[in-house]
Amino acid sequence: MGASTSNRITIDPQGRIVIPAEVRKARGWKPGDRMVVVEIDGLLTILTAEEAGRRAQEIVMRYVPAGVSLVDELLKERREAAARGD
Repeated sequence: MGASTSNRITIDPQGRIVIPAEVRKARGWKPGDRMVVVEIDGLLTILTAEEAGRRAQEIVMRYVPAGVSLVDELLKERREAAARGD
C-alpha cells in the first residue's frame, strides 16, 4: 500500500468539504477541476475525471481480446442493425 496522510475536515451545512491546500497542491488539483468520488467498501476515493476515465479504460481492456477494436465492433453492429431496419 502507498504512503498515507491524514487531515481533519468538516462538512459544511451545504454538504461541502474543503480539501486541504497541501493535498490539492501535491495532487495538482486546481479550482474548476472536474472530480469523481468513488465509494468502495465504505472508503471514498477522489479522482480527477481524467484519472477516473483512464482507470475505467484499464478495467474494460482486461476483458477485450488483443487486436479487437470495440469501436469497430460497435460500428459493425450498428450497420447490421440498420441493414435489418432495426
